[in-house]
Amino acid sequence: MNKKIGFILALVVISLMMFSTVSAGFFDFLGGNDSSANDDNTFVVGFDAEFPPYGYKDDSGNYTGFDLELAKEVCERNNWTFKAQPVDWDAKDAELESGSIDCIWNGFTIDGRENDYTWSNPYFDNKQIFVVKTNSGINSIADLKGKTVETQKDSSALAALQGDNKTIADTFATLTEVSDYNTAFLDLESGVCDAIAMDIGVAEYNIKNKNATDDFQVLKESITTEKYGIGFKNGNTELKDKVQSTLDEMFKDGTVLKIAQKYGISEDALIQP
Repeated sequence: MNKKIGFILALVVISLMMFSTVSAGFFDFLGGNDSSANDDNTFVVGFDAEFPPYGYKDDSGNYTGFDLELAKEVCERNNWTFKAQPVDWDAKDAELESGSIDCIWNGFTIDGRENDYTWSNPYFDNKQIFVVKTNSGINSIADLKGKTVETQKDSSALAALQGDNKTIADTFATLTEVSDYNTAFLDLESGVCDAIAMDIGVAEYNIKNKNATDDFQVLKESITTEKYGIGFKNGNTELKDKVQSTLDEMFKDGTVLKIAQKYGISEDALIQP
């Protein structure tokens, strides 16, 4: 009888061990035990991979851009591991709150979001403008009356046209949101839309890279101006202060200007600390 009990107990122990092993593997498969989670030495930058010259994928398939190079240099000076993490722009806040990214650094507008994040000092002065076809006959904002205009979803241009500059948007036939500005340029080229509302830096980069300086023009009148900053999770002042201190050093030793010039960004657009 005792031998039978011992045999049964042994089977129970073996079964539990097997269940534990299988369960652990199953939960690992589901992501329940993620060994690649962010550590204190890794700086994960959330960015829109379709937003050149600030963050995008180059012809070699690598993520690059003005803001990403700034972030990479910050990491090198702090002995951090740099990780560029493309995010769905609609989900950027959820990514930041969950801790899967450490900051949003990608032509990110402070204006109107002052209380939503812990911000770095502004480092870039930006304008929101309209791009049209050169031969369209559209030469001013007034000429956009009754026209079809596109902009990127959740963009600063959209916020401006739905907010303080809604009176401009009210004159359009439609204001359509698209997923990215590459789509908007294709629509403008094909005649699906008459104009694009966007950041001037992104506009100039796209026009230059498409070798289309004769095909598109930027209207002289701007929608609004704004300032870019680095957005951290509310309350994360420790990380913000470390990044800010390093970025200030990079401004003083000329590194920021050098990177800006690489991406065709004017010195006038940089906000010195």
